[in-house]
This record gives sequence, C-alpha cells and structure tokens, in this order.
Amino acid sequence: MKKSAKVTLTVVAAMGIASCSRRRDPCEAAYFNEFACEEAVRSGGYYWGGTWYPMVYRYPYPYYFDSYHTYVSRGGRVYGTPTGSYSRPANASGSSSSSSGTVRGGFGSTGAGHASGE
Repeated sequence: MKKSAKVTLTVVAAMGIASCSRRRDPCEAAYFNEFACEEAVRSGGYYWGGTWYPMVYRYPYPYYFDSYHTYVSRGGRVYGTPTGSYSRPANASGSSSSSSGTVRGGFGSTGAGHASGE
C-alpha cells in the first residue's frame, strides 16, 4: 500500500472514532430521538454516555418533533445513535443541579448553540 493511502485510511479511521464519541443532542433533527428529546425538554438537559448535559430548550417538545419531521420530509439525513446513549446511569437520582446550560432554539443557524467542547 502506498504511504498516501495509509495516511488517508488513518485519517478516515480517526475521524470515524472521533465522531462516535461526540455527543448528540436528542432534539437535533439529524439525531432526533423521540423519547430522549421529550425527556430533555421536560428535564432541562439529557444524559449522553452516562454524563448529564444541561440544556435550555426555548420551545416545547412538539416544536422539535415537528422540526424533525419537516427535516426528514425535505430529504434530511438522519443518523442513528447507539442504543443506551441517552440512558441515565443507574446511580443517578436526577438531573444535575448546575444551572448553566446551552440555550437551544431551533435547528440550523438559529439553534446551533451547543455546549463548549464540540
């Protein structure tokens, strides 16, 4: 195999691994998860990989549900998330008491706000 092919494969593999560990907002159209989004809007955040991420959703759950269906009907690509990604850890009794969270508006440029680190 040529050196450039090895470098390309290494970069592609690294990007794939990095994208697997990146958390996904369950109310974001491309990663929409009906039950996790509804809980996130109600609870003010969501669990991803056992870690609590506080979020402030500006709209009620039906807004995100309808936005997801509009996104799909217009040909938007939907990505699945691994089973259990949004699960609350067994030792968690509730949401974090932290009041700092990311404000979530809609989709696209108006709702692209995510917590730092992404």
